[in-house]
Amino acid sequence: MSEIDWNLIKSFVTVAETGSLSAAARKLSASQPTLGRHIGELEQALGVILFRRGRNGYALTEAGATLFERGKAVSEQASAFSRLALGSVEAIEGTVRIAASEVVAAYVLPDMMARLGIEEPGIEVEIVASNQVENLLRRDADIAIRMVKPAQNELVARKVCDIPLCACAAIAYLDRRGRPLGPADLVDHPLIGFDRSDEMIRGFAQFGLPVTRSSFRFRADSQIVLWEAVRAGNGIGLGQEPLADRDPLVEKVLPGLPLPSLPVWLAMHRDVRTSMRIRRVADFLHEELKRYSAGTGSGANSAR
Repeated sequence: MSEIDWNLIKSFVTVAETGSLSAAARKLSASQPTLGRHIGELEQALGVILFRRGRNGYALTEAGATLFERGKAVSEQASAFSRLALGSVEAIEGTVRIAASEVVAAYVLPDMMARLGIEEPGIEVEIVASNQVENLLRRDADIAIRMVKPAQNELVARKVCDIPLCACAAIAYLDRRGRPLGPADLVDHPLIGFDRSDEMIRGFAQFGLPVTRSSFRFRADSQIVLWEAVRAGNGIGLGQEPLADRDPLVEKVLPGLPLPSLPVWLAMHRDVRTSMRIRRVADFLHEELKRYSAGTGSGANSAR
């Protein structure tokens, strides 16, 4: 048997972890046919069937499960080799992959990246818009903007700022329905919130407000959808205060509500922190996010 391409092993590990070609393709920024071909080539090279294919996705066979941990170790070693090589690159040019939440990726980063492009035209950016914690250990991203402090020892993280949250609604909605004068008035308004999470219901309970699932007239699990629902006038929801301040369609309500803030961390793998281009982008993001959280930057382009 000839030597096996590391990319085949990486595809195998990612499909095993995600359970489907479509999810693995999104994670690796590859096409489903390419991943399917990789799995087929690896199975042919090894002489075993690695997955049971079904309507519910890909499930490891006994042979696949046996090889998974070893394959994962090989994949991580290959990524470590790539990180070390990347860390030695000195030119401020090339691609930097940034992972961020949906809202930050859609409404905050584009404006910042436009300014970065003016200052550093040799840098290309790839944005991973996901609310899941990206795996920096395997280079799913070079830099991650996270709302929790990373726990892995291999990662270097620095606290950037705290983004305040606010209750808000479309100005047109408030003109039509009236503005709440106190927290108790919220129960008289249709609310906008998560579908599967009860986080907001528990938050309202802390204010002594009898809010139930049916109080949320508009429900979704996508932060982008929730924000657009606020802007469209579906009711009152929560949003990042700097984002609301910059949106001409939106008005903050009940500014005295003791809402939590979002802690913002910048994280990268310690092996790539010597890369000048990654360091340059990380430093740029650090300053831009601080300005955004303080309301002194133009880091949102949600007005349409």
